[in-house]
Amino acid sequence: MSKLDELLQGVKVEWLPLKEIAELQRGKTITAKNKTEGNIPVISGGQKPAYYNGEFNRTDETITIAGSGAYAGYISYWNEPIFVSDAFSIKPDLSILNIKYAYYFLLTKQEWIYSLKKGAGIPHVYPKDLEKLQIPIPCPDNPEKSLEIQQEIVRVLDELTTLTNQLTTELETERQNRKKQFEFFREQLFRFEEGNIEFKTLGDITKLITKGTTPKIFSSNGINFIKIESFNKNKIIPNKFMFISKEIHEKELKRSILKSEDILFAIAGATIGKCAIVSEDILPANTNQALAIIRLNENINVKYIFNFLQSLEMKKYIEKFNKTSAQPNLNLKQISDFKIPIPSLEEQERIVKLLDQFDATHTAIEEEITKEIKLRTQQYEYYREKLLSFPSLRTT
Repeated sequence: MSKLDELLQGVKVEWLPLKEIAELQRGKTITAKNKTEGNIPVISGGQKPAYYNGEFNRTDETITIAGSGAYAGYISYWNEPIFVSDAFSIKPDLSILNIKYAYYFLLTKQEWIYSLKKGAGIPHVYPKDLEKLQIPIPCPDNPEKSLEIQQEIVRVLDELTTLTNQLTTELETERQNRKKQFEFFREQLFRFEEGNIEFKTLGDITKLITKGTTPKIFSSNGINFIKIESFNKNKIIPNKFMFISKEIHEKELKRSILKSEDILFAIAGATIGKCAIVSEDILPANTNQALAIIRLNENINVKYIFNFLQSLEMKKYIEKFNKTSAQPNLNLKQISDFKIPIPSLEEQERIVKLLDQFDATHTAIEEEITKEIKLRTQQYEYYREKLLSFPSLRTT
């Protein structure tokens, strides 16, 4: 029998409202403009520090709940000085409640806390929303034993967290190694001996290089409108489309009406260089000015060009024009002037076939890694729930 099993034998549990055993305190709003220089994390509405400050308003161990925005309600644990801004902190009465125990219990309520978000514009979660949340306190009549049980649960969960993080890190490392392996293989296939290959500009091998426009009005349905947000890696995802009317599509945005096998290439911002091929099933469709439309001649293999646009040569080409720019971008002329090695159509098809085969293997491995990471996470959550599920558990 484990120490935890021994401690939990015959234990009574009292459920106490959070406000009775912890202080819920709002932060003090600061912005990037009025912060001071320093390395103190500023906790606001995101999953990570909003920025860093020179001063702190919480010390030691603190639980924080993001106050607003898309991640309002997100729970964090800190064991260092922090500045709580657009968030609120939870400081337990340490004579009753172990702070890490409280944190782990709150994690089991993360989805419920998200559901507390209010506000039509920017959603918020407020301290008063959590005041009535009940926390299980084992052995309420024996504080010393209660804290010993809580600490033992924390110890087990800390070890489980460390192990899960280690395994996840190993799997993520494997994912990155597989990606590098694929990229290396692709670069080798695009190596041609000088004098044995003809280089042509993208403009030489295309019927059209243009870009779209953002319409003034969007619709709730109609013609698919593709933005960079519609990309997932190098694929276009239909459930991320916006929509425009047929009239806007055919008149105001007629220059950027998409066709099957057009290549969409991101030409601005952090996603510059990201690209995808337009498939027949998403048409009719249109796009905006952040995506260049590349329409190739008939004697060029689309997937060959698509793969080369993701190569190291394109990355170097982008850097050439954006060494000092905070907001990287390429204009249509720069895209048109990009040089590509053009072997015979037969050789293009051979390279594409090899890349497709390698990509299929890479994708299968990636899916297995993703499944394994998900399984590890579910396994961790299952054991956390079991450890924090007492016989007298009540639904919040």
